[in-house]
Amino acid sequence: MKLLDALVEQRIAVAAARGEFDDLPGAGAPLALDEDALVPEEVRVAKRILKNAGFVPPAVEQLRALRDLENQLASVGDNKAERCRLRAKLLAFDMALESLRGGPMVVPHEYRRRIAERLAGRVDAGADADADADADRAGKP
Repeated sequence: MKLLDALVEQRIAVAAARGEFDDLPGAGAPLALDEDALVPEEVRVAKRILKNAGFVPPAVEQLRALRDLENQLASVGDNKAERCRLRAKLLAFDMALESLRGGPMVVPHEYRRRIAERLAGRVDAGADADADADADRAGKP
């Protein structure tokens, strides 16, 4: 990666030496560093102080946790109980993230009921398969 960074820096330096950046729009003008233009000014200062101190908004922490759970779920393998536990946790994080984005997630009752039935069916099917496997190992019909 350092080789790529060095190559990019070298090409930028060569282009700057040839003057390829001299007549770009806004050349010589100060940069507009107002990254939070839609945030009120009195809140912007507080957010910048928190950001510089290393604090992140709760939504960012939730997104990181969500990504970590997705990675765990991808690497869990065939352990159905663990997959079910991680999926439930993933759903809880996703719902918490939605509430941070602007209120509770509105899901029609019928849709929630069907999701719950489907998840329960998968858990029950996994438990039945595990019980059958245990019975086979024990030599029971």
